Amino acid sequence: MAHKRSGGGLTAAQQAAKFLGVSVLAGAVLAGIALPAVGAIGLSAKGTASGFDDLPGELKAPPLSQASKILDRNGGLIATVYSRDRTVVPIDKMSPNILNAIVDIEDARFYEHGALDLKGILRALSNNASDGGTQGASTLTQQYVKNVFVEEAGDDPDKVAQATQQTIGRKIKEMKYAIQVEKELGKKKILENYLNITFFGEQAYGVEAASQRYFSTSASKLTLPQAAMLAGMVQSPSVYDPVSNPEAALARRNTVLMRMAQLKDITPAQAAAAQKQPLGLKYKASKNGCITAVNGAGFFCDYVRNTFLTNAAFGKTKTDRKKAWDTGGLTITTTLDPKAQKSLLNGISEHVYQGDNFVAADTMVRPGTGEIVAMGQSKPYGVGKNQTQINLSVDKSMGSSGGFQQGSTFKPITAAAALEAGFKPDQTYPSPYHMDRYPDVTTCSGQTIHAGADEGTQNEMPTEVGPYSMPDALKHSINTYFVALEADVGLCPVLNMAGKLGIVRADGTKMREGASVTLGTNEVSPLAVASAYAAFANRGVYCTPIAIKAVKGPDGKGMAVPKSLCSRAMSQNTADTINSMLKGVVDDGTGTAADLQGRDTAGKTGTTDDRKDAWFAGYVPSLASAVWLGDPFNKGKGGKRLSMFAGADDNGGKDGRGGIPVKIGPKTFQKVEGATGPAPIWKDAMTGALDGTPNEHFVTVQLPGSAPRNPGQGQGQQPPANGGGLPNPFPTLSFPPFNNGGGNNKGGGGKGGPGGTGP
Repeated sequence: MAHKRSGGGLTAAQQAAKFLGVSVLAGAVLAGIALPAVGAIGLSAKGTASGFDDLPGELKAPPLSQASKILDRNGGLIATVYSRDRTVVPIDKMSPNILNAIVDIEDARFYEHGALDLKGILRALSNNASDGGTQGASTLTQQYVKNVFVEEAGDDPDKVAQATQQTIGRKIKEMKYAIQVEKELGKKKILENYLNITFFGEQAYGVEAASQRYFSTSASKLTLPQAAMLAGMVQSPSVYDPVSNPEAALARRNTVLMRMAQLKDITPAQAAAAQKQPLGLKYKASKNGCITAVNGAGFFCDYVRNTFLTNAAFGKTKTDRKKAWDTGGLTITTTLDPKAQKSLLNGISEHVYQGDNFVAADTMVRPGTGEIVAMGQSKPYGVGKNQTQINLSVDKSMGSSGGFQQGSTFKPITAAAALEAGFKPDQTYPSPYHMDRYPDVTTCSGQTIHAGADEGTQNEMPTEVGPYSMPDALKHSINTYFVALEADVGLCPVLNMAGKLGIVRADGTKMREGASVTLGTNEVSPLAVASAYAAFANRGVYCTPIAIKAVKGPDGKGMAVPKSLCSRAMSQNTADTINSMLKGVVDDGTGTAADLQGRDTAGKTGTTDDRKDAWFAGYVPSLASAVWLGDPFNKGKGGKRLSMFAGADDNGGKDGRGGIPVKIGPKTFQKVEGATGPAPIWKDAMTGALDGTPNEHFVTVQLPGSAPRNPGQGQGQQPPANGGGLPNPFPTLSFPPFNNGGGNNKGGGGKGGPGGTGP
């Protein structure tokens, strides 16, 4: 194939020198000797080789970059990722049509000559001497060697330029390595390698990817006209691109067919019949990366990518991991459950529209395994209008979101810390409607925080006045109760419990301390909240979230994959008590809109006091999920986040301002809270995800003021397996009856930001 040098032609002296030099080179290569005469005839300029024997004696071909496939837990394709779309196939999986076509048009004497074609070199010398070009008379073996250099250069433009520069020096390299390759591999393997490495345009590398790209078929099924078109493209993939230049592609295909007939690989009649056929493209556009993920799994795919790139199990350095992700030909099986994913997206889309100012995000986690089975949000993954690539479900390091104030979904964590410290569910506090000032609290470092005169909190409704016990305080989300409880338990034990449950600030900074911590003032991610609540479902055992189940290399061999790390965050007694209390929240508390009728369901609503964040986090024994709703993109006045409250006047948007109702999806709200916004989303998403699965029951306890449970009630099935092989169910627990005598409301002090208001 011809390679024209850009710029002016050569002088007569230069043409003579080149002719002599390349003639000597050809003879020297065949003789395997050094070339001292090269410099003597003026060929030692930059880019040439000083001597044939000075080159390394072995060509080390890098592994071919291949596309990686990301699969759901059932083996369904989520997305394909690559820097070069290639699937390596053996020669017996290639149609004889493509084998004949590529040889006939690129190197007709391939099976007759050695690594170099002396006749071709002499013919090229004559042409070069007359037109000043660098027609190289390259054999398929030499072309393969050049492609190896290009593959090794990767995406580095300087290295690619060096690998393809039109110089005598590069030709010398090709020739030497071609001799080695021919000796070691033989014709059949060289042809196989060539057809796997060659570029066919439209981001398709190798004949298998090209067959799929242009004809939606495999290389083994290529017809004669299809094979002739692909073979014709190799000389110039851009010029003969059938998508952008079908006329040139058709003419080139027919040239290949005519050449095949001349060489008697097909009959003239076959060639004529094939030439009459149209190109017959069944083009499939390149689909690369998480933006092409099916079933709305783009955010999950992106989380898988970030997991791979940040975990040393997949490579010592980030560069190693990035190369493996882009070029490794991996098969990555994930934890995604397609049924749960579909249900999650349906649940969101029924309540929040893609074009709304407010966005919903949901994540589902399997208790006892840490497996993320679904992840999505109301604005799809992408770069178009009403799309985003910011994953609102995960920490900033994994998806660019800084998280959101947790609101009252943090209160069960305070309750768990209290139970672990020896407090009982019948612990009561006066719990007034309004608390003027937070009590003092002591940080983990021993510093006492004193609240200012105007730093306090109140309950959602003026009628919410105690005394309250722990179950009723959770059921009605009583702020003043939990501030008092936190002061008695201690801020440090509460924060330690949060840490054991994987609750950390989404921006990666240290949890901010203060008496309002129990009201959920730290910004966290839905994934962290779902994983924490999965620990309640798993009877106190927390498992780190995972998204990757297995990874196989292109050879089919498995790679080591990090497993979920499970550890006991609280006793089974404590978890069973939390489950019983949160079950009450759904049965007849603030979370009734999330009740999965006929299933044991537990959960907690959460709303920040400025109504910029609303949550519902809940679970059944086999599945946990957290839904967040709010404005993550600061669409209000002055770049402030919109409030989901019709009386808000600080946002500048028509929604939630000056008494104008808040419109989200098909509904209009005067005010949005966890009970009215996220809870119905959670219910619809979980209903479909759990469809067809057994109805499991919690191991519950008798709470203060509640009727004794019937013997055996709620224990028809075993709770879900807990991680790490830790002990399983304790018997039913009981506590003393509710004591209305009031509680121990020690002041303590605590300075903090705004907290949750209730439902």
